[in-house]
Formats: sequence, C-alpha cells, structure tokens
Amino acid sequence: MTKSSKLVAAKKGRILLVRRRRDKLWMFPGGRKQDGESERKCLHREIREELPKLKLGELKLWKEVKGKNRETGRRMSDAIFVAKKASGPLKVGDKKEIDKVAWRKPRGIRLTATSRYIRDKLFPK
Repeated sequence: MTKSSKLVAAKKGRILLVRRRRDKLWMFPGGRKQDGESERKCLHREIREELPKLKLGELKLWKEVKGKNRETGRRMSDAIFVAKKASGPLKVGDKKEIDKVAWRKPRGIRLTATSRYIRDKLFPK
C-alpha cells in the first residue's frame, strides 16, 4: 500500500523541489496519505498545504516506488506523479516543515533518498 505521494514537475531543464527545514535536504513536494485518502487526493492536499499558490496541469501516475533506504532501513512506499504543467508563484505554505522552494537543476544538490531515486530514473545523466 502506498504511504505517500510525490510530485515531479520540470520546466526549462529544472525540477521543482522543496527543502526540508530539519535537515536541509531537497526533495520533490508531497507527503503522507491520510486514512481513506487516495494517492491523487493526497498529492493535491499536500501541494495545497506546502505550495498554496502553485497551479498544476494534468497529473499522470508515473510509478509506485517501494523499497528500503539502505542508510536508515526505513521502508519507502511512494506514488510518483508527473505534472504536465506547473505555474504560479513559489510560496512556502508549511513553514514548519519546509524552508525553501525552487526550480533547481537536478544535479549538484543534496536530495533525500527517494528524491535521488526519482531523479536518477526520470532525469539520467
């Protein structure tokens, strides 16, 4: 069962990322599902909370990723959605969890394990 949903949006060679306040690691926006919530509804709710001004076009489920983080042993279970279009001002909504949002080049930044996996599959070198 998928525990969380992530958004992948790309524009002009850059990807949309948010930075976690607690460890300063960058990641794709999204978050954990609530009881009875679908993966798609989870993603829409999380984006409204994290990036309230962001407007999304059509979303397509790319893949459900299940695995284990080799460093922490934590199990990953994510539904990864790709947005055909994303626009609007990048304003952080959840300032307790996220301290920055930006369109970044996919290489040369510190990413979470799940975000590294997604980047390497969708944006190979």
